[in-house]
Amino acid sequence: MAWEKGLLREDVASEGSWASSPAVRASMRGNRNKDTKPELRLRSLLHKQGLRYRVASRPLPELRRTADVVFSKARVAVFVDGCYWHGCPEHLRPSSVNVEFWREKIASNQARDLETDRLLQDAGWTVVRVWEHEDPDTAAARVISTVRGSSPNQH
Repeated sequence: MAWEKGLLREDVASEGSWASSPAVRASMRGNRNKDTKPELRLRSLLHKQGLRYRVASRPLPELRRTADVVFSKARVAVFVDGCYWHGCPEHLRPSSVNVEFWREKIASNQARDLETDRLLQDAGWTVVRVWEHEDPDTAAARVISTVRGSSPNQH
């Protein structure tokens, strides 16, 4: 009935879209780039320990790279990396559709992560990378020890 009334329409992928179908496009558009569950859990634990930070901020204003949690005074940038998007060696399940595109996309994300780490370290920042699957308490302890000046066990 909704089709007959013209309330629904065929969802066609936009011109030049890389998505293999409208459903894939909708799913990809729904992926968050900040305030993910792993980020929120980590931030909550850090806040409970009295740490204050910036969220989704550029550690270096001239560099178009955003860290998930930034401690400006301590010069610590924390990135919470998704297992799929950043190629987790434990949890990455390669795509079975559009294989080459996703292989290249994840490889370029990894290369950008390495470049970001190097640029920040060269500018005097400490980078902490946390996988989304990591235990939040363990990850928070790593971040806290780094921010408070202990020797970090970075990953």
